[in-house]
Amino acid sequence: MNVKNMYIEFSRLSEYLKSVSLLLARLLVAYGFYEPAMMKWNDMKSVAEWFGSMGIPFPTLNAYMAASTEITGVVLLTVGLFTRFISIPLIIIMIVAIVTVHLHNGFSAGDNGFEIPLYYMSFLLIFFSHGAGKFSLDRLIFGKQN
Repeated sequence: MNVKNMYIEFSRLSEYLKSVSLLLARLLVAYGFYEPAMMKWNDMKSVAEWFGSMGIPFPTLNAYMAASTEITGVVLLTVGLFTRFISIPLIIIMIVAIVTVHLHNGFSAGDNGFEIPLYYMSFLLIFFSHGAGKFSLDRLIFGKQN
């Protein structure tokens, strides 16, 4: 067997892990959004004040919108429902977080840089482009295309 055929066979076999890896990634990202969402819901007044201090317009409204989107994302990503749709507003939240909180700290997560939100955005882009995988309500309800 030559290198090309070996690689083709290796690639074919690795496809079996696609849905498992999408499931694990969805659960990891959902868990990552859980704590920030709950922190916002547990002290919305402080979050709105913080948003206002950063110059975010309508800070109370935006705090509720961010918290609602994050907790909705936790639920939908966990069960794999409307995965492509929820990825879009979650990506927007990550862009806002990078621009308003993390960008001026550089890349490194250790310096509160934009590294972690960038990773979340990357995962969300994968969910947007590939869907939730076999182990999802999207697949059960909408079929193979999702």
